[in-house]
Amino acid sequence: MDVALLPLSLLRTSLGVDVSGESLNRTNTWVPGRLAAVLILSGPIKLGDEMGGHLVSGHVDCTAEVTERQADGDSFRFTFKVPVDFARFIAEKGSVAVDGVSLTVNEVGDDTFGVNIIPHTCAVTTFGTLAVGDIVNIEIDMLARYVARLLKQS
Repeated sequence: MDVALLPLSLLRTSLGVDVSGESLNRTNTWVPGRLAAVLILSGPIKLGDEMGGHLVSGHVDCTAEVTERQADGDSFRFTFKVPVDFARFIAEKGSVAVDGVSLTVNEVGDDTFGVNIIPHTCAVTTFGTLAVGDIVNIEIDMLARYVARLLKQS
């Protein structure tokens, strides 16, 4: 159900949730007052629905550290350091989700990757407040996970 469809009487300024150990082990720590990185209140896409953009599921695979934030005209370039075990899944011009925002990867290093964020994305997501040293949640490309698994088994 989309949050826009809820009666106004049900909307609150806070929300209580249960969080599993798996989620706590793989995600950044929520800080009081910080905008929640990912909160999806809509139903899943249905088979046959039109789909644009990248294929992401809303899962978090690991965290990464913001190592660089620099202005690039009206946009911002961010660089992130990821655990080596997950860096191999990230490819130039591939997709990655950072704090729930699906993005195209601009460049990759051994354990880093970079993205470019447009002003609108900075204004409506956590990117607007991210600084060097902050920790973000990362979802690697779904297809990369399956390809790696298949290659490992052959």
